[in-house]
Amino acid sequence: MAQTWSLLIAAIVILSFVTIYSSSASQIPNKGVRRPMIFPLYFASPKSSGHRQAIEGSYWRRHLKSDPYHHPNARMRLYDDLLSNGYYTTRLWIGTPPQEFALIVDTGSTVTYVPCSDCEHCGKHQDPRFQPDESSTYHPVKCNMDCNCDHDGVNCVYERRYAEMSSSSGVLGEDIISFGNESEVVPQRAVFGCENVETGDLYSQRADGIMGLGRGQLSIVDQLVDKNVINDSFSLCYGGMHVGGGAMVLGGIPPPPDMVFSRSDPYRSPYYNIELKEIHVAGKPLKLSPSTFDRKHGTVLDSGTTYAYLPEEAFVAFRDAIIKKSHNLKQIHGPDPNYNDICFSGAGRDVSQLSKTFPEVDMVFSNGQKLSLTPENYLFQHTKVHGAYCLGIFQNGDSTTLLGGIIVRNTLVTYDRENEKIGFWKTNCSELWKRLHIPGAPAADPIVPTPKSVSAPAPVVSYNNNTTVGMPPSVAPSGLPQEVLPGEFQVGLITFDMSFSVNYSNMKPNFTELAEFIAHELEINASQVHFLNFFSKGNHSIIRWAVFPAESATYISNSTAMSIILQLKEHRVHLPERFGSYQLVEWKVEPQIKRTWWEQHFWTVVVGVIITLILGLSTFGVWFVWKWRQNAVGTYKPIGARVPEQELQQLTLISSSQA
Repeated sequence: MAQTWSLLIAAIVILSFVTIYSSSASQIPNKGVRRPMIFPLYFASPKSSGHRQAIEGSYWRRHLKSDPYHHPNARMRLYDDLLSNGYYTTRLWIGTPPQEFALIVDTGSTVTYVPCSDCEHCGKHQDPRFQPDESSTYHPVKCNMDCNCDHDGVNCVYERRYAEMSSSSGVLGEDIISFGNESEVVPQRAVFGCENVETGDLYSQRADGIMGLGRGQLSIVDQLVDKNVINDSFSLCYGGMHVGGGAMVLGGIPPPPDMVFSRSDPYRSPYYNIELKEIHVAGKPLKLSPSTFDRKHGTVLDSGTTYAYLPEEAFVAFRDAIIKKSHNLKQIHGPDPNYNDICFSGAGRDVSQLSKTFPEVDMVFSNGQKLSLTPENYLFQHTKVHGAYCLGIFQNGDSTTLLGGIIVRNTLVTYDRENEKIGFWKTNCSELWKRLHIPGAPAADPIVPTPKSVSAPAPVVSYNNNTTVGMPPSVAPSGLPQEVLPGEFQVGLITFDMSFSVNYSNMKPNFTELAEFIAHELEINASQVHFLNFFSKGNHSIIRWAVFPAESATYISNSTAMSIILQLKEHRVHLPERFGSYQLVEWKVEPQIKRTWWEQHFWTVVVGVIITLILGLSTFGVWFVWKWRQNAVGTYKPIGARVPEQELQQLTLISSSQA
């Protein structure tokens, strides 16, 4: 009986809960829509699930949430130059208040990391190290079963090693990451690496760290996609030869109608790969097996690699075909004697005319579509011989085909991870938004120097189901307007005024030393920085400087000019304390002055005339001496020589009387 009453009471209680739940549910907006169950997501470690399992889980989750091109995206500028710096960088802001960093965009890396304030072995980079204690929103990622833990079992750690023998290791932290004023994506919480040790190129490079765009739970792209912030896609567009810079988009964009695609199998390798089957040079296919480009990791796209590397048989065939089609040019040694570069002289300095000298190269995909490469996609400029170019494609040490950034210069590359394909579209990356006809393209904001002492307000942030909502930080750079340095603009001179907080009127400052510091910070030769003028204004001193082209050049490349201006504008030129603080008052870019033939060759003509005069006078002198000696020898006769008799003329004597 007691058991029966217990069952009856339990049934009444359950029925009451169901009735209460039904009545409360009817009052919730959007009636009939189920509220989702939220499960925590953890970062996979090498010790847990394999690569295929990790991709499959996130793949289906993203497809359920997919809504093509209706999500916002983060439009971001790229800086630096592929061949001058070896990489492209973008700007990210981490923490509250935001701390700025210049990070190399790398599709071959899966972690984003910056140097930490307590780093034991980090180099000197372009920006100050990340200060976790100064960010009110920073939290270390605590040790859990799905990450590698530190020795104390407290925090999660990471370690990455690269083929060039560099490495990065540190702790994993979580903070607000902002993408700049041109981004539609509001600041988001994300996990990143706070470096404790860096070695090799990572230690010596100018850039602060790496922005990992590869496939992996720690990738910035994966984290934004998992939060349903962006579509599972991103795009990169690298500037052309002598231009540099470019653009990056995190999120989906409508593909241009004539974009060519190749399938990218996420299970083929952990890297972004394409299905390359053939290479044509001047319309003729290289005699290679289609499997040549499908060995080991296949054909891999890596934005963090500068050049391209082919398997041995493919490289030899490609090299021979280029040499055969460039027989009118003289083959010369490369700029570095330590490398056996293949270089050609006599092509001229106009990059737009290189296609008249070098052949077109086509990369044919398994679906029959092809990517056409212009000479700037497989050549780099010789640094010591004007009008000379070298092959930017080399032999790889293994059977993987590795395509670096040189292959996709002036090419929009869309990594459509959701549809497992990669698209290519030849374009001028400095005018990308205009060519894509994207509304609301980044506007050209006025460049106004910001005092270094003024701190930006922290973004307004709220949290709801791991989604960050707020405004981008006001310290995000507006970027350099394209109208200032269009693609065809050649910079001949940069002048700028710096206002120092110290009055130098009685100090007679060492301008040469200051110029050397400025040149070092701008990463140019000291001979390029010239002192122009100086005057005092109250307690401040204003010094006018000029940056000239390098001795071997006639103009400053656009990428170098943009880098110089942005470093000055954003107060990233760090000078010794004895010079006081400074502000950029004004800057001006002047075009390259087109000199006449006479102005360009004046000294050559003068030297030629002088040499001609010296040779002419020397020749005349030698001839005169020789002639004089010949005449002198002719006046002496040997003893006994017959001399023709001559009559003596009569002497007429005039007497004094007659006189």
